[in-house]
Amino acid sequence: MSNTELFKNHLAEGQVYKRDFIVLGTGVLDGIPVENAQIKVPLKTLNRHGLIAGATGTGKTKTLQVIAEQLSLKGIPSVLMDLKGDLSGLAKPGELNDFIQKRSDVIGVEYNPMGLPVELMSISKEKGVKLKATVSEFGPVLISQILDLNDTQQGVIALVFRYCDTQHLPLLDLKDLKRVLQFISNEGKEIITKEFGQVSSASVNTIMRKIIELEQQGAERFFGEKSFEVADFVRQKDGKGVISVIRLTDIQSTPKLFSTFMLSLLSEIYETFPEQGDADQPKLCLFIDEAHLVFSTASKDLLEKIEAIVKLIRSKGVGVYFCTQTPTDVPESILGQLGLKVQHALRAFTAKDRKAIQKTAENYPDSPFYDTSEVLTKMGIGEALITALNEKGIPTPLAHTLVRAPISRMNILTDSEIDSLVGNSDLVFKYNQELDRESAFEMLEQKMDEVEKAQEKAELPRPSIPKPRGRVKEEESLIEELSKNTMVRQLGRTLFRELARGILGSFSGKRR
Repeated sequence: MSNTELFKNHLAEGQVYKRDFIVLGTGVLDGIPVENAQIKVPLKTLNRHGLIAGATGTGKTKTLQVIAEQLSLKGIPSVLMDLKGDLSGLAKPGELNDFIQKRSDVIGVEYNPMGLPVELMSISKEKGVKLKATVSEFGPVLISQILDLNDTQQGVIALVFRYCDTQHLPLLDLKDLKRVLQFISNEGKEIITKEFGQVSSASVNTIMRKIIELEQQGAERFFGEKSFEVADFVRQKDGKGVISVIRLTDIQSTPKLFSTFMLSLLSEIYETFPEQGDADQPKLCLFIDEAHLVFSTASKDLLEKIEAIVKLIRSKGVGVYFCTQTPTDVPESILGQLGLKVQHALRAFTAKDRKAIQKTAENYPDSPFYDTSEVLTKMGIGEALITALNEKGIPTPLAHTLVRAPISRMNILTDSEIDSLVGNSDLVFKYNQELDRESAFEMLEQKMDEVEKAQEKAELPRPSIPKPRGRVKEEESLIEELSKNTMVRQLGRTLFRELARGILGSFSGKRR
């Protein structure tokens, strides 16, 4: 039996599937694509997560595009975080040429150019459905992560959220958060100290400055209403899964907002979606491009939360796929959870590069047909080393793969095409409306107005004091006047304090 036949049998033994699957390409041996050696991934294991890695310009994004296309054709929706802005072309058909036809023939698949149902989304000023979330939905831990707060400052944020919960003050946007911080360090300081302990003004001032800095980076567009419902990610159109492309080209300067948004999204999906059990295909797949931005800025607590969610979310039928340059960009605790691994070429220009390649090769199964570390540096554009999980959850043989070409456009949409796509979106009409209902800011402003009015009513008129005669009388009268005025001022302060405590105390007990 020839080496080629042995290779084909080797691949086939690990890819005998009773259920549906997608085809990513064909196996390559000694640099030559092998016919009838298709690399298949069963739909059943696509909720076991994955990795798409490789150097810049080796074809990672096109592989991501191929996987999203094949999922859509199977009726499986996906969410793509597009930091480079080159995934919008999924909405338009690709163009057939001799190169693509030849590649498709070798792989053994038909090339039918088509556009797929795409929903453009954004958390910034990019065009598309506006994804928003309230400050309350993020919670104190994620807000602290975005603001890069120390332990003491995190405690202040936790106090703010606790106080707003007990007082039924909705924290919707950053304006609300700033107003409550001002309240606990000024008008409500006495109340806060009595109930929660003293709060450092220096910590509050630092948090305020960091919120202002975040606002200057455009974060105020993201926090607010109407909050996005993750159920709208799980849609089909004409039997195809809708591909939600979240456009993030202008968010790279704020990686903490991006990483925290990503974790918030995963958390919301996990909390919202029902348990799916052992299904034949995933309910949703989520692709995180430039994943190193998530992990390079994440705190230890955030990494632990990401790891926990990645482990648990697959039971909800959701697969998470990280796209980055090297597997070492992903923490080992998370890397070990990834079932599908697609490794494009790496470049060895320095001794450090060669060590990194050797370490990368250790993340993949051994193969009798390849020296993995050598193949990693010799693959061309659109080629990758691929291993997946078969239907029994066993890793398939590592295969140098010629990846199939995308059936959708490999270039981006024009501005007019984007306008047309956004203009025909039902979700745009649902979410792209400015809402500013009564929340913590307005409620605190109203209550402080009531306190000021009460203070004005509590002021007592000064008693008239007759003009004294003589030096002794003048001194006695001066002492008497000071004493009386001091009593008046003290009485006024006491009345104001009791009125303020009464008003704010009754406010505290209100149910909304």
